[in-house]
Amino acid sequence: MSQMRETFAAARAEGRAALIGYLPAGFPTLADSVSLIEAMVENGVDIVEVGLPYSDPLMDGPVIQEAAERALAAGCTTPHVLDVVQAVSRLGAPVTVMSYWNPIEQYGPQRFAQELSAAGGAAVITPDIIPEEAADWTSVTDEASIERIFLAAPSSTDERLESVVRSCSGFVYAASLMGVTGTRTSVSGAAEKLVTRLRPLTHLPIAVGLGVSTPAQARQVAGYADGVIVGSAFVRRVLEGRNPREAARGVSQLAADLAEGVRAAG
Repeated sequence: MSQMRETFAAARAEGRAALIGYLPAGFPTLADSVSLIEAMVENGVDIVEVGLPYSDPLMDGPVIQEAAERALAAGCTTPHVLDVVQAVSRLGAPVTVMSYWNPIEQYGPQRFAQELSAAGGAAVITPDIIPEEAADWTSVTDEASIERIFLAAPSSTDERLESVVRSCSGFVYAASLMGVTGTRTSVSGAAEKLVTRLRPLTHLPIAVGLGVSTPAQARQVAGYADGVIVGSAFVRRVLEGRNPREAARGVSQLAADLAEGVRAAG
């Protein structure tokens, strides 16, 4: 069983969903991103999602866009992202990279998969490539023992959902809505319907992302999903911090509150 599957199984054994926390590498600096992710894991995040900063993040809202812009302006590159993965993989939580396809294609898919594996990475989330265009990616990730995570959308046909789950090997990322990332006052009801549609199609864990930002929302999603993905809310805590120490306190508190939320659902 892979590290990712083991983590989901351990959470399930505790009667709860896994908490997945996102932060871009290099934000606000390389060293700070490592320290902040460490704080997230120490306070209850089960799976780490490291963002690969990209100049044209079509699916990301203004909060994550600002973080990516800051990381890129500070000189964050793909090798730096892999350095962050290597640094945080020692924490014991599975590490997945969230990346648009263009940076991976430019770096070389085989090289990226192999170097990610060597750095201790477990998986890659690719939000903008569809399974029909990912045959080579499937081959190189299988060779490198890197798990693939594709997105399932509420608007997807049953045929599309079947294709997505067949191509996933880590977990299935169920997008709670059609739109960009960002915190919201409530989680779309489409999320639960999408999870219900996915259940008969796969034995893989199903994690819900986009829009989850509060303990109450985490508890709600944990009631029907295997994983709860939180991104913009963590990034916002860093942006609101007046210094690295304050940012770390904000991230730590949010992680602890969200961890309590997913446990309360059980």
